[in-house]
Amino acid sequence: MTDRISKSVLDQLFLDARSHNAWTDEDVPDTVLKELVDITKMGPTSANCCPARFVFVKSDEAKNRLKPHLSAGNVKKAMTAPVCAIIAHDMKFYDHLPQLFPHEDARSWFAGKEALIEETAIRNGTLQGAYFMIAARALGLDVGAMSGFDNDGVDGEFFPEGHVKSNFLCNLGRGDPSGLFGRSPRFDFGEMAEIL
Repeated sequence: MTDRISKSVLDQLFLDARSHNAWTDEDVPDTVLKELVDITKMGPTSANCCPARFVFVKSDEAKNRLKPHLSAGNVKKAMTAPVCAIIAHDMKFYDHLPQLFPHEDARSWFAGKEALIEETAIRNGTLQGAYFMIAARALGLDVGAMSGFDNDGVDGEFFPEGHVKSNFLCNLGRGDPSGLFGRSPRFDFGEMAEIL
């Protein structure tokens, strides 16, 4: 991997990309959602632990299950988006390490170590959530990540087994630019980074 990607790709992924609040009614095919997950899963996680779990809330029935758990400011965004993805992490990710990291007994690194399990699941699940958003943009989708929901309510509704925990929501589809406001400022290099 030695070639720098083009400016147009950087624009699509980051520089011109926006977080959308309004959506067209253009469908996101299930085949695209499957491709999105297949791309996302290739991003690195520690010990290939892959704790992220994704639920694509797409049908009217599923949206009605999600709606009561949204804060008021997010109801319209999520209900009008073609898809609202629940980005979650599995607190029992380590049970899958014999399959995902077979050359070491990596499960033993985590079993019974609750603080390490939580830290690893949240960190790597969030990292996979970021891969997810970049992959979605690479596939030509717009994204709109959201907090502002009742995690316990969402978890009870969509993850009743208890070991998968929601992290954030991400609307997907074709964004309606009329719902955008001016881009918020960003820090200059020296305000957020240093080279030592």
